[in-house]
Amino acid sequence: MQQRVIISQDIEHDLAQAIAETEHDRVFVLTDDITQECCLPKVAVLFAKHNATTITIRHDDTNKTLATLADVWTALQRGGATRHSLLVNLGGGMVTDLGGFAAATFKRGINFINIPTTLLAMVDAAVGGKTGINFGGLKNEVGTFANARYVIVNTCFLDTLDTANLCSGYAEMLKHSLISNAQMWAEHVNFDILQPDLAELQRMVAASIAVKEHIVADDPHEHGIRKALNFGHTIGHALEEFSMQQPGGAVVSARLLPLARARTAPKNTLLHGYAVAFGLIGELYISARKAGFPTARLHQTAHFIRENYGAVAFTCDDYPTLLNLMRHDKKNTSDTINFTLLHDIGDIRINQTATDEEIREALDFIREGY
Repeated sequence: MQQRVIISQDIEHDLAQAIAETEHDRVFVLTDDITQECCLPKVAVLFAKHNATTITIRHDDTNKTLATLADVWTALQRGGATRHSLLVNLGGGMVTDLGGFAAATFKRGINFINIPTTLLAMVDAAVGGKTGINFGGLKNEVGTFANARYVIVNTCFLDTLDTANLCSGYAEMLKHSLISNAQMWAEHVNFDILQPDLAELQRMVAASIAVKEHIVADDPHEHGIRKALNFGHTIGHALEEFSMQQPGGAVVSARLLPLARARTAPKNTLLHGYAVAFGLIGELYISARKAGFPTARLHQTAHFIRENYGAVAFTCDDYPTLLNLMRHDKKNTSDTINFTLLHDIGDIRINQTATDEEIREALDFIREGY
């Protein structure tokens, strides 16, 4: 089943139509405690008309767990959900990932609709059919491919975000431009994400989603070109998981993250998009080293990221831990760390490898920029 992405100008109208066109005997709405407060009021009247049951979970990625998944299954069961019920996931990537997995597995699969409320979820998590939870200290270790019937994208929710969370989502947009075309990339590295024009950003979001949709349509289960969407993520996920494992240590020195921590991230952890941004720097470095990526574009992209995202604090002593985390990446074969690299913007090389020494050099470049 293919999902339909709606770039919405009228969230109530488009959601009402999507619900009407999707089989449902009961409607359930999954939110986290933040989106329940900040975003649900924008569509509460419509859900009231459907007598929808709200299921609320705790926010942030540390709660994307088997225990939370079981809580959602339990709430669906107690609410009388059947194989013909509908789950609407209203929230960021954590909500759409976990909610999609809950829907895909409850009663062997019920329909669901994603309404992403963060920029990151709009351009990444809510689109493409990946669902899952974290497990054993690793991100998205357990999950499945399952398409939402509809993904409704409306930037009216972005006025609830702080700047750090806008930056987090923007990193995935920058990745899409790097794997797509130089014109989009140039637009992205010249956009003022710290004081964004939201009307212009909505146009850019639609273009970014189109990049992902095109790739996913060609390779829905990640056997080939869909691996391009993992650019920046091999190193990025390792940095993100590393930050989550630190017991109160000062891992983060990234710009604006104190704002983000107050809202969506546990103390001293990297927001996903920040980790991806730093991962882009490292994997562009490896691309320049091994695949001929132009060094001028490497430095221009790295400069944009450093100016807007700051720096992430780790040392040479942390390299063995980071390398070990990379070896657990789902894209790997055996003990070989697998990368997507670029020869140039839009010129993709999947299924590439790098030596431990080359990866250490990339980590040096992230830290010190030489």
